Amino acid sequence: MYITQLSVFVENRVGNLDEILEVLSQNGINIRALSMADTSEFGILRMIVDDTDKAKEKLREIGVVVKSSEVIAQHIDDTPGGLQKVISKLKQGGVSVEYLYAFLNRENDTAQVVLRVDDTKKAEQLLK
Repeated sequence: MYITQLSVFVENRVGNLDEILEVLSQNGINIRALSMADTSEFGILRMIVDDTDKAKEKLREIGVVVKSSEVIAQHIDDTPGGLQKVISKLKQGGVSVEYLYAFLNRENDTAQVVLRVDDTKKAEQLLK
């Protein structure tokens, strides 16, 4: 399933991440999943939120650079090899994974993996 992800460019300075999270919190925006990677100068905070448009608007109001992109959210079994089955299907179909992050759903013993791939439509067909 396609979902929209926000990529937020976060300058590496004390308190910057807190400011971003505070804006989301004060505006009632719930973070469903996130991942952060950094370099020496800035980080990229990738997030799935419950109100993408509002989050983009509020973050831009405080001068934050934010971009949206389509990613795939895929349920997988929370068992050894669960993720490998998904990645293997993509490999067999010639789809390259650019990055991914995952989180658990304890209610039904599954995990959700968020995938950024080079061919989203093809990946979605392969994973049906």
